[in-house]
Amino acid sequence: MVLEEVEEGSSRSTFQQYMGVVRSMVREQLQAGTACGCAKTAEVCRELLSVEPALWTFARREGVEPTNNATERALRGPVLWRKTSHGTNSEAGSRFVENIPSVVATCRQQGRNVLECLTSCCGACAAGARPPSLLPLAGNG
Repeated sequence: MVLEEVEEGSSRSTFQQYMGVVRSMVREQLQAGTACGCAKTAEVCRELLSVEPALWTFARREGVEPTNNATERALRGPVLWRKTSHGTNSEAGSRFVENIPSVVATCRQQGRNVLECLTSCCGACAAGARPPSLLPLAGNG
């Protein structure tokens, strides 16, 4: 396996080279999956291909973990709340409950000011602009 060849202590560039090989292999399999004959599998493969660059952020950006374990733990409280509260009464409320806890957990994990981030998001929305990125800032976790 390609990843077994990357030893602890290898350089970041060595890791990125190997991940480039893995990325190509995964892309080939996803492309093949779009024509596999199973509608569900083909759709999942198309969806993954549509966000494929984001799947490899951890390889491009140092400090981005390859799993979402920390995020899953951070969102456990909101998920439990949603299950016990029986949801929301509107589509907008549902979108709020889906997104805001993720933004808050991400900001806290990165040591960013939650209120500043949410204020920037609201300002961007009001101006019809793109919201600020939640990717880690230089120097933050």
